[in-house]
Amino acid sequence: MPAYSPLSVRAIYMHLAAVVQLRNFRDSPQPQLNSHSATRMREFKSKDFWRAVLAEFVGMTFFIFLSIAAAIGNTNNTAPDQEVKVSLAFGLAIATLAQSLGHISGAHLNPAVTIGMLVSCQISIFKAVMYIIAQMLGSALASGIMYGARPSQSSALGLNTLNGVTPAQGVGIELLATFQLVLCVIAVTDKRRRDVTGSAPLAIGLSVCLGHLAAISYTGCGINPARSFGPALILNNFDNHWVYWVGPLCGGIAAALIYDFLLSPKFDDFPERMKVLVSGPVDDYDVNGDNGATTVEMSSK
Repeated sequence: MPAYSPLSVRAIYMHLAAVVQLRNFRDSPQPQLNSHSATRMREFKSKDFWRAVLAEFVGMTFFIFLSIAAAIGNTNNTAPDQEVKVSLAFGLAIATLAQSLGHISGAHLNPAVTIGMLVSCQISIFKAVMYIIAQMLGSALASGIMYGARPSQSSALGLNTLNGVTPAQGVGIELLATFQLVLCVIAVTDKRRRDVTGSAPLAIGLSVCLGHLAAISYTGCGINPARSFGPALILNNFDNHWVYWVGPLCGGIAAALIYDFLLSPKFDDFPERMKVLVSGPVDDYDVNGDNGATTVEMSSK
């Protein structure tokens, strides 16, 4: 029997230990791809996801075209009549597009609504970012079309401006007007409710109309950062433009927080809320685009 030196025995022992460790590692469950990354990749590959982004772009393009066309198309009306006309145009446009596109994207058509839905944990961060980009591009495209079609060079293209109020007052007015809109959106599309028997798009359109009737004399009524962005970009006029982002976004966030935490609490534990915020709802999308889940207008798909 051959003799082994202590050094050889130690080397053999270390080799056998390494083999055992390698076998145990191979037989043990391997770590999966980070769930958040997997969800984002699943959304990125989904046809339904890109259809939803396209719907936001198309919907925003038509919304801005129709509403701004109503705002600058007839300068013969008296001021009060013009304000009512513009308010109705904005509200009816939103109601129509929400009914048409709500089953595809939720028809947010407003970064403040998208941020509200994000804070309400109804969409993922990735989806919210893509929606807002699509909304801004649609607004810019429609504003460019209206710039070429406007009746006179003196038309302001529906640019939002402060009328006799300070920027701080403007932020407050925009915040409150947007608050009631986003609160309406979240409330009428709450899937836990069984008492909503009317039309969600109509209710949301009336909320948009109400916001315009209340705020149009003071700020021109933005309540939609993308709607304010398009005309400002085409006319290269960003005076006090920040007002139309800070006010509506704060209003949307406040509405979501108050509804979800005070008026109608939705999540019992904080980790569950954070999981939805990062990854989106579990049943948001199917990789193959075969999503059979039902949706409610202007809510997350």
